Amino acid sequence: MSAILEARGLRKVYEGGDGTPIEVLAGVDIEVEPGEFVAIVGSSGSGKSTLLHLLGALDTPSSGEVRLDGRSYAELDPESIAAVRNRKLGFVFQFHHLLREFTALENVMLPLLIAGEDESRARSRAEELLASVGLAGRMTHRPSALSGGEQQRTAVARALAADPLVILADEPSGNLDNANSERLHGLFGRLAREFETALVVVTHNRALAGRADRVLSLDGGHLVPLSGVESMP
Repeated sequence: MSAILEARGLRKVYEGGDGTPIEVLAGVDIEVEPGEFVAIVGSSGSGKSTLLHLLGALDTPSSGEVRLDGRSYAELDPESIAAVRNRKLGFVFQFHHLLREFTALENVMLPLLIAGEDESRARSRAEELLASVGLAGRMTHRPSALSGGEQQRTAVARALAADPLVILADEPSGNLDNANSERLHGLFGRLAREFETALVVVTHNRALAGRADRVLSLDGGHLVPLSGVESMP
């Protein structure tokens, strides 16, 4: 099976305050198959979020390339990149970034409406997704009336709205208590199987990493495979 998401030779270099170059990524290679759940771990400051931003076309590498569904981001103009982020990628962050003036249902509908979907179809899709993440009875609530776990599950439903090829998640349970973390981890474990969506998750959480098909550690600017969560940094 060919990779749905792949990166070759990704380097990211920043300029330090004194003008000295700081190499965060030193030639990262990764391939993610359709429906595969990959966890990326590593110490704080190792470049995990930087890598996720490059994979999600939120930033550009100093060198190397990322390909999604066989197409290099470098071949795309800004409008096409924006379309890729909206229609082929889903994002879940530690802080859910829900729009507080909208209900859970409206938050999940929004990516579909932006993509030009008919309102009734967007509503039907959003209702289906919210039900699938256990929020059938909370759809009309605004974020302020939802618990932290409910808000994050709404964010997951929103990430799934456009039926993306890949979901990228950055410390998705980092702001939750143990009970809500475990519920979210179970949801992530279902995603790849039930929605056939590839999932790349950056996490410090051993329980979440333990649900992944593969665990990779970002160390010294390179990705290396780990045999299990017991060897996580």
